[in-house]
Amino acid sequence: MDELDRKTLRFLMAHGRGTWAELGKLLHLTAPAAAERARRLEAEGAILGYAAIVDPQKLGLPLTAYVAVTIGDQRKRTKFLRLAEKHEQIVECHHVAGEDDYLLKVRCRGTNDLDHFLSATLKDGDLGIARTRTTVVLATAKETVQLPTTAAGD
Repeated sequence: MDELDRKTLRFLMAHGRGTWAELGKLLHLTAPAAAERARRLEAEGAILGYAAIVDPQKLGLPLTAYVAVTIGDQRKRTKFLRLAEKHEQIVECHHVAGEDDYLLKVRCRGTNDLDHFLSATLKDGDLGIARTRTTVVLATAKETVQLPTTAAGD
């Protein structure tokens, strides 16, 4: 990945609806050449897709919580992962090192909704979950989908 690729990625992460002409101007390329560079990054898998970034408050989901999950019955891991993939309140699911097996980021309407999610969805007994630990977010100082485009040490 060269510097023009990195500039392309930075532009698209910050201005996903920007035009090829705007990208071309930044890269000192024609609009078609800039578009081709972006298409190549898509084909190579560097760009996974495009999406609107939506304010969770506007959707009535003001509460964010992180739920650490420990799987007790490893035979049910696949069932848990299927649930995590399909359940719309789970917006992130990470396999983690340490005491817990997974860390979930969930969006909820409020504490009652979170309580229902934890008790009815995660702790129903059929997922093999031994333990959960929940942290409720009080305020968010930074949340972004933009990634650094240089490796550490560059």
